[in-house]
Amino acid sequence: MNDDKFKIFSGSAHRPLAEEICQHLGVPLGQTVLGKFSDGEIHFQILENVRGADVFVVQPCSSPVDFHLLELLLMIDAFKRASAWRITAVMPYYCYARQDRKDRPRVPISAKLVADLLETAGASRALTLDLHAPQIQGYFTVPVDHLYAQPVLIDYFDRKLKELGSITVVSPDAGGVERARYFAKRIEAPLAIVDKRRVDIDVTEVLHLIGDVKGRPALIIDDIIDTAGTLVKTAEALLKEGATRVYAACTHPVLSGPAVKRISKSLIEEVVVTNSVPLSAEAKKLGKIKVVSVGELLARGVRSIHEESSISELFS
Repeated sequence: MNDDKFKIFSGSAHRPLAEEICQHLGVPLGQTVLGKFSDGEIHFQILENVRGADVFVVQPCSSPVDFHLLELLLMIDAFKRASAWRITAVMPYYCYARQDRKDRPRVPISAKLVADLLETAGASRALTLDLHAPQIQGYFTVPVDHLYAQPVLIDYFDRKLKELGSITVVSPDAGGVERARYFAKRIEAPLAIVDKRRVDIDVTEVLHLIGDVKGRPALIIDDIIDTAGTLVKTAEALLKEGATRVYAACTHPVLSGPAVKRISKSLIEEVVVTNSVPLSAEAKKLGKIKVVSVGELLARGVRSIHEESSISELFS
């Protein structure tokens, strides 16, 4: 694209993804200085003219979450004060999305607070990928384009099915049924659902399986793998129910705490993830984890926003 008013910038969370998006669009990555003062405060400066420009800031709010969120807010504020025409926060991973409602007394609705912070900083709109709860879009008063990584994952497993022959798609909880059902429909596979109970913030208990996996490979579909506790327990339950092999796929490989060790010790054969967030060095060494890219998908979303063209074909 040859448009000097179209600019893409990156925070420090995942610069390689921003560079990939730029490569697909044929534009250079914007020049900035991003660092820290001696006490740890974030220092940011734009090194080129953005007056009247359509600016896209790529920043998945991955670990350390609070640092990358604040960095994004400061960047947006800088572009607003530099008179950018429009500022789009490109957040492949939207942080605090798991706290989207008051499900217990005296807890915050953190996903709403993050939306308010982005708007207050000066974001004109947001581009996200596989929100944990799609209704989070309603927390914004500015437009939100919510893309799905499923077509990228489906493309991978379409090829995998030639090797496996058949597979049962499994939702690890009731909240993910719609996601798993769509996946199952696209690859023409049966659907199973795991009934689980959350006993603590990061601890779940598998109760029983709804559906049949006996004598077939199983594919667990989720949006986030965090500590991998639910994933591993789900895999164990599927194998007990007669599944021959277990695979897993997710959009956001957060993989915090003991996640990588749990996956390495589990009987899961392969975990397919996207590059919405960067993998840790430990995760990169684990042969079970396969990464597919959402760079082209996000680039198409950015292009559609800039050109004011329809983005609906990317929603499915």
